[in-house]
Amino acid sequence: MLNTAILMLALPLLAALLFYAKRESTRGLLLTKPFLSALFVMTALVGPHTNPKYLVLILSGLLLCMAGDVFLIFFSSKKLFMAGLVSFLMGHVLYSIAFFSMASPGTPALIVVALCLMISGSVFAWLKPHLGAMLVPVVAYISVITVMVIGAALLMGNEQLNFAGRTLTFSGAILFYVSDIFVARHRFIKKEYVNRLAGLPLYYAGQFMIAYTTALL
Repeated sequence: MLNTAILMLALPLLAALLFYAKRESTRGLLLTKPFLSALFVMTALVGPHTNPKYLVLILSGLLLCMAGDVFLIFFSSKKLFMAGLVSFLMGHVLYSIAFFSMASPGTPALIVVALCLMISGSVFAWLKPHLGAMLVPVVAYISVITVMVIGAALLMGNEQLNFAGRTLTFSGAILFYVSDIFVARHRFIKKEYVNRLAGLPLYYAGQFMIAYTTALL
């Protein structure tokens, strides 16, 4: 019931966030984005928790991502963009540890691993001419988020775990990954509203999915 209430509150906040993103209103983003991100943190806190270690890792990752969301409000600042990048990178590291702690390799998962490496290589090749001094940080970020998705794929292969929890973990990781491609496009390729229009819903859907797994795994 509480998760339903959180979701019902999140939807209008997301609509407002997209509205202010289109208008590039920093004040509007400050009035919406931190509160929307706080809701996925709250999602992780409610409900039964049978795996305290997993909860701590995911909750810590969510908090780091929430900090990154605030930093990225000031998107044009290179220093704050870097701070956001580091916050998200650390969040992905914690997600990866959580996912790999319950991973179970299998043929389907290994196929996903190969696809992830191929896609990440293609994304890097696409971004590389535009990165300049950001080459090393972006390579590090792409590497870590790819490992995070691989961890989610390997967790998906653990049939001893709750199916809904495994599916939400993998789906959330994929949506997060795709949303970051739009962030990279906005920052390095072409700054336009379509990046926010597509990326923000994907990002928040992914984060809420990952947060909700704390009650399922």
